[in-house]
Amino acid sequence: MGRKVTVATCALNQWALDFEGNLQRILKSIEIAKNRGARYRLGPELEICGYGCWDHYYESDTLLHSFQVLAALLESPVTQDIICDVGMPVVHRNVRYNCRVIFLSRKILLIRPKMALANEANYHELRWFTPWSRSRHTEEYFLPRMIRDLTKQETVPFGDAVLATWDTCIGSEICEELWTPHSPHIDMGLDGVEIVTNASSSHHVLRKANTRVDLVTMATTKNGGIYLLANQKGCDGDRLYYDGCAMIAMNGSIFAQGSQFSLDDVEVLTATLDLEDVRSYRAEISSRNLAASRASPYPRVKVDFALSCHEDLLAPVSEPIEWKYHSPEEEISLGPACWLWDFLRRSQQAGFLLPLSGGVDSAATACLVYSMCCQVCEAVRSGNQEVLADVRTIVNQSSYTPQDPRDLCGRILTTCYMASENSSQETCSRARELAQQIGSHHISLSIDPAVKAVMGIFSLVTGKSPLFAAHGGSSRENLALQNVQARIRMVLTYLFAQLSLWSRGVHGRLLVLGSANVDESLLGYLTKYDCSSADINPIGGISKMDLRAFVHFCTGRFQLPALQSILSAPPTAELEPLADGQVSQTDEEDMGMTYAELSVYGRLRKVAKMGPYSMFCKLLGMWRHMWTPRQVADKVKRFFSKYSINRHKMTTLTPGYHAENYSPDDNRFDLRPFLYNTGWPWQFRCIENQVLQLERAEPQSLDGVD
Repeated sequence: MGRKVTVATCALNQWALDFEGNLQRILKSIEIAKNRGARYRLGPELEICGYGCWDHYYESDTLLHSFQVLAALLESPVTQDIICDVGMPVVHRNVRYNCRVIFLSRKILLIRPKMALANEANYHELRWFTPWSRSRHTEEYFLPRMIRDLTKQETVPFGDAVLATWDTCIGSEICEELWTPHSPHIDMGLDGVEIVTNASSSHHVLRKANTRVDLVTMATTKNGGIYLLANQKGCDGDRLYYDGCAMIAMNGSIFAQGSQFSLDDVEVLTATLDLEDVRSYRAEISSRNLAASRASPYPRVKVDFALSCHEDLLAPVSEPIEWKYHSPEEEISLGPACWLWDFLRRSQQAGFLLPLSGGVDSAATACLVYSMCCQVCEAVRSGNQEVLADVRTIVNQSSYTPQDPRDLCGRILTTCYMASENSSQETCSRARELAQQIGSHHISLSIDPAVKAVMGIFSLVTGKSPLFAAHGGSSRENLALQNVQARIRMVLTYLFAQLSLWSRGVHGRLLVLGSANVDESLLGYLTKYDCSSADINPIGGISKMDLRAFVHFCTGRFQLPALQSILSAPPTAELEPLADGQVSQTDEEDMGMTYAELSVYGRLRKVAKMGPYSMFCKLLGMWRHMWTPRQVADKVKRFFSKYSINRHKMTTLTPGYHAENYSPDDNRFDLRPFLYNTGWPWQFRCIENQVLQLERAEPQSLDGVD
């Protein structure tokens, strides 16, 4: 009697509302799974329409086209003789649900709605969907005519049920349900479900992969069983990059690991596992079996089908593997680069234009484009025909085959150093050397004529000529003169993005890349509508500290010695006059705080959800050996004052790659007002009262402060 099952899960690079492309990728994954002997195929969450449809879920078109794709899947010979588990939105009794539709050989077996919706941070599923709240309960779902005509079924089960095949029992949970305190897999496992599947749309966050792996392995360690996780992969149309990591686990061990970052649109994992290993594992856990004897049963949908073959004694089984993790520097090198590739090919533009200042941030962005070029060349060498076709479309050469990343970088990346009278020769040289080493098409120009022309108009109208502080001007004059330079750079950047290829007789336009890091955005240390304004920003969700580590990593990984001098130079905007030819302005001096401090403030504000007073109390303990209570109070006040004054800048923040949980992205992630009482009178008074109390209590130790 058969007991070895071959199951398949996958990571697909789906794209919101790309029904044609999504259908083809689903079919390809099913075909690969079948060719590898799998009899069950699991796909990502909402894979038919793409997860990131957002308010398009309200539209009847999205529902209609999803059912049309489902009909095409049911009708395809590829989907015969394999249980297919696909994701799509379904309306049941006028309520929208995020569903799994599970079918076999033109028959729908079960529609399973999601029971716990993701509704925090970047996720807003409760805006569009309703959770199914009737545990272990099913209702009849009346199929639309286009499906009924194919399946010859009038109704199918809709709700919280499991599948009972001839040889095993299969249960579904969907993404967020794995992360809940009492996940469905617990009760399903106690009720005899041996295979649990999870269809996810989980996005990349630095240092998060281990959490996902730990949840899956722990689920099968405590309860035994086989666990399949599918995930979306790639940029499906906004700031998030879904990072694959599809996996198959059994009894606490990983048996198949999918890539976290790659340019493959379809990745399928299969494993052959012995059901008897599940049964024997569970047999000796007496506490589990005692709980199982009291478990409430799930409705079972009987399926006349087996995942195993009748004679499988000689069939080899998969062996457990050790999960391989990327370092944070590798994650930065790969994730944003893959996101850039998806954005470039799907926007149908001819490349990127990057203002290259000679500083760490723009250098990091240049390295990400170079990393992307390396991945493209590697994918082409590995025989990826889709990537080859895309790169030929981008460079508008049907015979081009990328082999050298520097050559490819020269075709798709234009870098531009925009000097002013306040720029140093050192930053110009650093930018030029890095451009030479990565191979980008590099332009150097002076913005001084444009700055003088704009200021000439102001002087003509007002009769006044503002001065830098170094020349006796006020702080208002000083800031305005800096901002004019910064904004003129943005205007020139877009002009060159539109016409620089035209001037060279080359087809197409360029996407403008921004280089504002998450810390500068948080504090508002940028000029509104300067070069932080771009089409996309691949480092917008990455901290300055992580970027420096990444640039150091690139020095060796990509053999770019020019990065060493960039790392050793103090960060500067170079918007104020030079002192004896040397930079007189540094970022940290301008901000009044270090980048390391900014990362601490950012995490406490967003991740730990602290306002001024609670942050002050927390930092008293964290920094008790470095700063007095008065100094801690001053630092917290300075941060919240600057943050609130500049919060309005977040409303126009360039869409950036989301990589950090303290991102200040105002669009969907960090929802706050942008007009504050920037004096924070009540909050700062609470801090002041606490400081005075502590100062009166001196010279007692502050170690006990909480």
